[in-house]
Amino acid sequence: MRKNIVAGNWKMNTTVPEGVALAKQVCDDLKGFKANCDVVICVPFTHLCPVNDVIDQAVVGLGAENCADHKSGAYTGEVSAAMVASTGAKYVILGHSERRQYYGETAETLREKVALALENGLTPIFCIGEVLEERENGTFNEVVKAQIVDGLFNLSAEDFGRIILAYEPVWAIGTGKTATPDQAEDMHAHIRAVIADKYGKEVAENTSILYGGSCKPSNAAELFAKPDIDGGLIGGASLKSADFMGIVKAF
Repeated sequence: MRKNIVAGNWKMNTTVPEGVALAKQVCDDLKGFKANCDVVICVPFTHLCPVNDVIDQAVVGLGAENCADHKSGAYTGEVSAAMVASTGAKYVILGHSERRQYYGETAETLREKVALALENGLTPIFCIGEVLEERENGTFNEVVKAQIVDGLFNLSAEDFGRIILAYEPVWAIGTGKTATPDQAEDMHAHIRAVIADKYGKEVAENTSILYGGSCKPSNAAELFAKPDIDGGLIGGASLKSADFMGIVKAF
């Protein structure tokens, strides 16, 4: 059975002391509540070790927001999957639209990152999604399928089974716009069908697919009620524990 998951993506926010305080608050709030989903926080690289020291990973999982596409070597400023794993993190966000858009990440780059993440025992949260022009010109299904095929379909069925997918309509990230629950469900069902065509129905049914795109306490329950939406990858609303918990409680 696939898992329901609410994962926070802090992006480039909070200093280390602020991040440690926020992580402690999330962990404390969760301890007083029986969540019907797995909860993960993905934090900046600088925060991984100090946050790991103050949370209980039985309560909230820890992830990074990225990793390098090389094992090690002369890549100044990069952080490898092995380095991420050595902090105690268990998850890593890969292929976020901001990485694709601002840093030119390609399918080839992402295949390397996914392979290295899996090799180091990390669970990739692999992001896919269309921009506004692709939504409006009707090519969004083909665009998202190509991102999955080009980025992940080199994997064995066993390795693909370790991937969490996150559908993020790029036009709804940080804009206040949200795909309607029906639009989101249609895309999630499409994604599941694409997986089934490659790996079979069982693998598709067991793959968690999260929605990311201005998900907040006010709309989370309606989104999560859809049969193919298994949770959320949460940006801005993950930076306040009360808002984040409001989304967790939507399950």
